[in-house]
Amino acid sequence: MPRQLLIAAALAAAMAAASSAYADETPTLDCTLQFDLKGWSAIYERADGTGTVHCSNGGSMPVVIHARGAGLSMGKSEMRGTGTFTRVEAIFDVLGSYAQADVHAGIVKSGTAQALTNGSVSLALVGTGNGYDLGIGVASFTISAAK
Repeated sequence: MPRQLLIAAALAAAMAAASSAYADETPTLDCTLQFDLKGWSAIYERADGTGTVHCSNGGSMPVVIHARGAGLSMGKSEMRGTGTFTRVEAIFDVLGSYAQADVHAGIVKSGTAQALTNGSVSLALVGTGNGYDLGIGVASFTISAAK
């Protein structure tokens, strides 16, 4: 009897693990962002730009980007880059405001690498550009569908 109970418990545990693993296997899309931003900062940070989101299912969407924030920052720059989204189920999941914290520095040529989050969707950005900037700040990075 104890052996049968042990087998039943093991089977129940295996079934529970399999069903929770199945529940976590929601299909996701591989989506990327190509973007251009221009901005300035003098305590308040502001950057605006455009981009395009491309997903592995063939979908794409033009977007508008606004970055706003505050911190100890000063400068003017232009940035071109790419982003990679994680945990995207539909292309519209990429829209919204992402929390952003950054430290940046550059003279003439500058670069950035940032990890942002918007609830369950994450975005990793990499970019290069030119201008001058120096500072530390906390910002909101908002992606909206272009009209």
